[in-house]
Amino acid sequence: MTFRNKGFFTAPMLVSLIGLVLAVIVVESVFATVVRPKAADTIIRQRVMAAQGAAGAATSQEGSFYIIIKDPEQEVEIIFAIWGMIVLVHKLIEVRRERALFNHDFILAQPGERIIPEDAFDRYKELKISVEAHPRWRDRLLPECLLAALHRFQATHSVQDAATAVKERAELAADRLDSSLSLVRYIVWAIPAIGFIGTVRGIGQALAYAEDAIKGDISAVTSWLGLAFNSTLVALLLSMVLMYVMHLVQSRQEAFVIETQAYCRDRLIDVMKVPVKDNAGNGLV
Repeated sequence: MTFRNKGFFTAPMLVSLIGLVLAVIVVESVFATVVRPKAADTIIRQRVMAAQGAAGAATSQEGSFYIIIKDPEQEVEIIFAIWGMIVLVHKLIEVRRERALFNHDFILAQPGERIIPEDAFDRYKELKISVEAHPRWRDRLLPECLLAALHRFQATHSVQDAATAVKERAELAADRLDSSLSLVRYIVWAIPAIGFIGTVRGIGQALAYAEDAIKGDISAVTSWLGLAFNSTLVALLLSMVLMYVMHLVQSRQEAFVIETQAYCRDRLIDVMKVPVKDNAGNGLV
């Protein structure tokens, strides 16, 4: 999860593009085959029952649901919501893969063993070779933090500097994880904006039929006002759900960064030791 610059077609970018295309195809197919036909049937039943003067002309809950989401604005809102969910699910999968590395012992330190600066470089080379040999370990935060700590410890002979190296890498990863959610934040903002566009369009069209409403025909006005309210209703509900999932993902990412620092501290930093030399030059650990 180091997010190295590998050009335009990075894994997150491909996931977002594929997610958008998939959301458009699925939602448009469902709307074309299910939502719009059922909404049209419900509207026809309403008009027939109203013309017959039947009491209780209200439709079923299922029909009302299709009428609520039948308009283009609601369709776009659902597409955006599914797109955001796909991106967030990918983020959760990435965090789960990163957390799976906590089950592996990268340092292989024996009980009571201490790592001194003279041994740090050899351990660095061994870990570097292991990481290169395992493709699923590459570009992961935990191995990178361990390598940075070993390299800094060997160069400075300071345990504090090694701990600082881990903290710097973790903070950088946290910033990158936070910035990786920028697309989802845009989607969460865009969904209510689309709903507001539907509200403005619905009210504007309803006003165009105000003269007909004065004459007694309110069907067009109520239809367009339905768009105005339904687009906002769907937008707010979808944005609330998407915002909750985004906060869930963000909390998992933050917890992962903290757990990475704790792993490095417990498995590596705490077993580092700088020998103390006496006056004769003998190293005392």
